[in-house]
Amino acid sequence: MSVPASPSSATAPPGQPKKAATAAWIGSALEYYDFFIYGSAAALIFPKVFFDESDPATATLLSLATFGVAYAARPVGALFLGHFGDRVGRKKIMVFTLILMGLSTFLIGCLPIRAQVGGLAPVLLVACRVLQGISAAGEQASANSMTLEHAPPNRRGFFTSFTLSGTQGGQLLATLVFIPVAALPENQLLSWGWRIPFWMSVAVAVVGFVIRRKLEETPAFARQAASEGVVKLPLVVLLREHWADVLRVIGGALIASVSTIFTVWALAYATSDAVGMSRSSMLWVGALANLVALAAIPLWARLSDRIGRRPVYLIGAAGSAVMMFLYLWSISTGSYPLTLLLGIITFGVVYSAANGVWPSFYGEMFSTRVRLSGMAIGTQIGFAVAGFAVTFAAEIAGPNGDDWSSVALFTAALCLPPVVAALSARETAKVPTERLGERSHREAAQPETVTA
Repeated sequence: MSVPASPSSATAPPGQPKKAATAAWIGSALEYYDFFIYGSAAALIFPKVFFDESDPATATLLSLATFGVAYAARPVGALFLGHFGDRVGRKKIMVFTLILMGLSTFLIGCLPIRAQVGGLAPVLLVACRVLQGISAAGEQASANSMTLEHAPPNRRGFFTSFTLSGTQGGQLLATLVFIPVAALPENQLLSWGWRIPFWMSVAVAVVGFVIRRKLEETPAFARQAASEGVVKLPLVVLLREHWADVLRVIGGALIASVSTIFTVWALAYATSDAVGMSRSSMLWVGALANLVALAAIPLWARLSDRIGRRPVYLIGAAGSAVMMFLYLWSISTGSYPLTLLLGIITFGVVYSAANGVWPSFYGEMFSTRVRLSGMAIGTQIGFAVAGFAVTFAAEIAGPNGDDWSSVALFTAALCLPPVVAALSARETAKVPTERLGERSHREAAQPETVTA
């Protein structure tokens, strides 16, 4: 298989690192806008239009389970997209995932509801959600690989964090779009209002495609393809040489449970009869927390370029375990000012430490020839657990959905594997880009590469 690379393409033109970071930011923002509007709809809308034959508690549980379906599909998508990303390049995967996400999200907005077609409606919803999961499986890994391999060696943390800043930007955009939608009268909201954010994904796909198709392939991938060839079976090499790092990334990726429980379960809990906060006010908690995260993520990442990935990541992982107790407790008090304050600190500041550093921390564990596979497979297996953490939380919360302390303890337990993963990992912030994964690279079997 030929690869479109040459030795001369191994050196990036001036300004390419900034272009790569910008493309990753905007593409991830647009992509995760699609992904997160589903989370808001799953908490606020879908129990009433797709699962309305069940009692409210069961309907919410079923709706949140469809949110987790995409995470279950992610490992499958990671195997497929990771394989081709390490063989044909990062750019093609980034374009493909964006188009797939935009199409599947638009189709959700076109679906008939249960009152119109019965049980077929939730089946179609799950099918579209699976496509979203497959797309998301390759999005972050390809964008992270692209920015990391373009970035200056001493600023990899900062440049790679733009992918996660984009993710937070997408979540902020999704929340802001849902605020006026959630404020519609109930009959308009449930009939046509909820569809508007999903239909807007057409613009998402078009803008993202225009931005990403102009981006050049990374120097590291081009150099690898031109000099030694690409790996024929990336998964085989990955599991033989980097199996311990894959396990670390799987454990580390469980930190995403903080995001899903904060974004989805806490929203459903706060707006339930047990607490009674309004939909719009709680959506503003998420919006402001994400706004703060947009500033916090690059700052934490720049700090990691100076003091290392591990200490910053540990602040985020251990701190999130503590802060989620305080945040969920604040919701239980019914005090909106307290909930707003602790929500911003928990998600906007503390969680951003781990969230801003993991793109470089995980990516630096692998060599160029298996980096996309390693990040995609490791993160998506961990994210699959994180996705269903919302469903588990709904079950743990009891029949009335108000046992917040058990959910907080459950979230803290999911923060423990990321702490262990970070403590056992190597510090890579000061390692030159071309030497990342070098120890495993020297042991590579030559017959498993395909020359360009």
